[in-house]
Amino acid sequence: MAIPVVILCGGKGTRIRDVSDLVPKPMVPIGGNPILWHIMKIYAHHGFNNFILCLGFKGWSIKEYFLNYRAVRQDVRVSLARGDTELLGTTILDDWEVTLAETGEETMTGGRLVRVRKYLENSDAFMMTYGDGVSNVDLRELLDFHLQHGKAATVTGVFPGGRFGEISAGPDGQVTEFDEKPPEGAGLVNGGFFVFDSKRIWNYLEGDSTLTFEREPMRRLAKDRQLMVWPHRGFWQPMDTMREYLLLNEQWNRGDAKWRVW
Repeated sequence: MAIPVVILCGGKGTRIRDVSDLVPKPMVPIGGNPILWHIMKIYAHHGFNNFILCLGFKGWSIKEYFLNYRAVRQDVRVSLARGDTELLGTTILDDWEVTLAETGEETMTGGRLVRVRKYLENSDAFMMTYGDGVSNVDLRELLDFHLQHGKAATVTGVFPGGRFGEISAGPDGQVTEFDEKPPEGAGLVNGGFFVFDSKRIWNYLEGDSTLTFEREPMRRLAKDRQLMVWPHRGFWQPMDTMREYLLLNEQWNRGDAKWRVW
């Protein structure tokens, strides 16, 4: 069963404006490649190669990146007289299928997901994550957990504490409450890396472009006992601030990128 992967790529990266003012946050580089590329490499390592990118702020730069993906990585011969180009060599490229979907510059996370529904309804399940965080989460085990419990949604829970959506769950992983960005997180928080039932999740996504998935939809899923959490105690790091941008680049440059599972 082919499982599509939705990546939310509309963020502006206002808290790292010095490096993201000209590009959307998913295009901010780590070690010379956009963080988006790193996220896709993580999924591809586990066998998930069908990507749907929800574009927003300066989405054209993401389109340009993938339209030129082969040319950037191979030798190119350009005939100025004929106006044509030839890709040279046999460089092995990533075997990815990438759908670049325009979902609106100001659209919120739930609204973006609704706008790519047409690309997801033919699969039994699909994955989703944010375009600004990396992890060594075992995505195959995450999917197996989701398929076994039979609920509408699974969220990966991580343990950094602080400023993310806090998850209250029972010992079996059943989510009992979801609190968006509590002032003092003490336990599991929303780490992204979701899995959804492709048929039932839309019952929780009724709304327009202002719909924020992490608020009412997640709370309703928890209330209806349709949200489970997969605890991840390994590496997880978002890139929300300049400090985190520098940290991830430092880890990559010294060969200590724990998210590099490929």
